[in-house]
Amino acid sequence: MRKPSQTDSGTEPAAKQIPLKKPLPAGQPRDWYVTHNRRLKAMRLAIALLDSGVYHPATADNRRIRAMADQVGIHPPSDTTCRMVRALIRYGR
Repeated sequence: MRKPSQTDSGTEPAAKQIPLKKPLPAGQPRDWYVTHNRRLKAMRLAIALLDSGVYHPATADNRRIRAMADQVGIHPPSDTTCRMVRALIRYGR
């Protein structure tokens, strides 16, 4: 019969059991993946806003962008991502 180890006893705090940052694929630094995923999210939101009739960045405020994210099924974007969405709408014209 095997002896229970420290990990079997459940004495470790939950924070040690769950990694704070999800491991990413090898090859690029973490910031590259964060920026890449932010750009993808901004493009999805910009396309959805353009399809819904929002053609000017002035009419795409953070509230409207976050409401569109909820409709599309995306997590609410940060302020930085909202700025990126407005930039995509502006320069896509």
